[in-house]
Amino acid sequence: MENAIAYLLNQDTIFKQISKQYGYPVQPKRPQGFQTLVLLILEQQVSIDSAKATFNKLKNAIPVFSIENVYAFSDENFRSCGVSRQKTKYIKALSEAVLSKELDLESLAFKKPELVREELIKIKGIGNWTIDIYLMFCLNSLDIIPLGDIAVVNTMKELLDIHTKEEMEIYAQKWKPYRSVATYFLWHYYLEKRGRKITY
Repeated sequence: MENAIAYLLNQDTIFKQISKQYGYPVQPKRPQGFQTLVLLILEQQVSIDSAKATFNKLKNAIPVFSIENVYAFSDENFRSCGVSRQKTKYIKALSEAVLSKELDLESLAFKKPELVREELIKIKGIGNWTIDIYLMFCLNSLDIIPLGDIAVVNTMKELLDIHTKEEMEIYAQKWKPYRSVATYFLWHYYLEKRGRKITY
């Protein structure tokens, strides 16, 4: 991470600006596997805190949080834990893919990001944002720019005055091969400016 930070500070003045104002970002880390993917599904389009509260309710309701037990958990029980019908379908689709051996979660750690994306995108409810975050937080991929993330998009608009995802994609090329670390800078700025703290 230190090398990546040094590279980015040299590459683009916005990282100097962010570090001068708020210091350096931390690298978010989460364990690989099923539980993290369930949490990421819950985090889609809601705040991390709200998703975490729902996830904790689920874990309390399913003390042995195995894939089999999650798959067998009824839709009504999911709903009573605050999980929407749509996200229940997504969590069940993920469980089914692992149980049927269509998806081997353990093997993802040994695959290139493009292959991980190819495998995960097949699962209903797992889109590019979820895959980006899994690659960054769990598989330590250093060159991901999640342009489906509202905080990243809003911060790029604010600091760089660029407004389309195409322009952002092109601009972010200059941050390669450390676009994930650039993303941590952008999140750091976004949260610090709003006085918010997040535990990933």
